[in-house]
Amino acid sequence: MTGPTGIPTEMLLAIESSCDETAAAVVHEGAVLSSVVSSQVALHAEYGGVVPELATREHLRNLLPVVREALAKAGVALGDLDAIAATRGPGLPAALMAGWTSAQSLAYVLRLPIVGIHHHEAHLYSPWISPGNPPRSQLAELRPHVSLIVSGGHTLLVHVRGLLDHRILGGTLDDAAGECFDKAAKLLALPYPGGPVLDRLAEEGDAARFAFPRPLLHEPNHDFSFSGLKTSVRVFLQKHPGIADDPNGLRDVCASVRAAIVETLSGKLLKAAASCGVDTLTASGGVTCNRGLRRALTAAAARRGWNLRLAEPTHCTDNAAMIGVLGEHRLRVDGPTPFDTETDPGWELASGK
Repeated sequence: MTGPTGIPTEMLLAIESSCDETAAAVVHEGAVLSSVVSSQVALHAEYGGVVPELATREHLRNLLPVVREALAKAGVALGDLDAIAATRGPGLPAALMAGWTSAQSLAYVLRLPIVGIHHHEAHLYSPWISPGNPPRSQLAELRPHVSLIVSGGHTLLVHVRGLLDHRILGGTLDDAAGECFDKAAKLLALPYPGGPVLDRLAEEGDAARFAFPRPLLHEPNHDFSFSGLKTSVRVFLQKHPGIADDPNGLRDVCASVRAAIVETLSGKLLKAAASCGVDTLTASGGVTCNRGLRRALTAAAARRGWNLRLAEPTHCTDNAAMIGVLGEHRLRVDGPTPFDTETDPGWELASGK
């Protein structure tokens, strides 16, 4: 199968290395034949956060094994590939370079076209990868919607008017939601990675016990700001020494912090959808794994009779399947990326058309 550019896109290898996970996937006409992720969580746990130099070293060590495993799981040989897609930005500079230059080298040796993919744009369309065996893209069914991209480093609201046609409505002015989760968890002395641990503890806590701010929730804009909420958690803990040492108190603080973040995210998303006149919502990115957020968005959409698509948990965190699914479309529409193109760690998500 070829697109308008004449580029064959029947079998595509995708590579992702924007932060601390090395990933590869094989995509065939929208079907994800394999998706392999090598996580570095255990490595960075000792330091309480991602160490860029260590992340890059692990990418260099893991890239070839991960690619080999993805090809083997898909039952595909290098000679069967028609194209390669890889994350070109944004992300950690050296980590991006490890994956992008590896993909360039592979494409050059195999004489295949390569397409550079924007990491956030891949997240943007990841809710349209449906579950199943194999997972399959449903981008052909895409309808106008507002999307929440929420992760450790980014919180964005995007109006998607059509496939590859989108505009940013607002973003974070300081800390992203994922950062707020992680920093609150660190203040509570929770183990790394703190956000998921806080989420688990919140499941057993009383979210109404403590009141934390919902920043910018009622402001007439689509922006986010979570630095003040992080500060309020620190001040609260200073005024209530020892509360985190009490199991019930710890769970209640976690539940109350989560409720503040979730209510802010869901409230801003719902207002943005209403202002854009759409009745479909999507959410993606690592924080979309948060159980409180998934429940809140599901309940809010149900109350309004709106459509909701949440990225599958395996496609919320960094993965190459979403890179490959978007790569097929970008290659067909835009053609290959020139081989001398460099990575762009600060690449901003622009309008798709």
